[in-house]
Amino acid sequence: MIQFKGALVLGTLIGAGIGVLMAPDKGSVTRDKLTKEGVAVKDQLVSDLKEVKEDLSKATASRKEKINHEAGEFKVKASQKAEKAITFLEKQLAILKEKNKTLQHTT
Repeated sequence: MIQFKGALVLGTLIGAGIGVLMAPDKGSVTRDKLTKEGVAVKDQLVSDLKEVKEDLSKATASRKEKINHEAGEFKVKASQKAEKAITFLEKQLAILKEKNKTLQHTT
C-alpha cells in the first residue's frame, strides 16, 4: 500500500514536470497551476502519512496485545512446570529423610 502511494506521488510529480515543459500558458498561469498541484501533492502526502501512522499504531497495538497474551500463557506454563519440579524435589527430599532416619537408628 505504501509503495503504491509512493508511486502515485512520484507519478504526480513527473506529470507536473512534463506539464510545465509542455505548457502553452504564460509563466504566471503555469506557476499558479504548479502551486495548486504542489498544494494538492502536499495534502495527499500528509494524508498518506497520517494513514501510514494509523496503520503502524494499529499494528503495534495488535502486536503488544499478542505479546501480552503469549507472556501470560508462558507464565502459566512456567508456573505449572515449576510446580511439577517442586513436587518432584519434595518427593526426593522425603526419600532422603527416610534414608537419613534409618542411618540415625543404626548407630
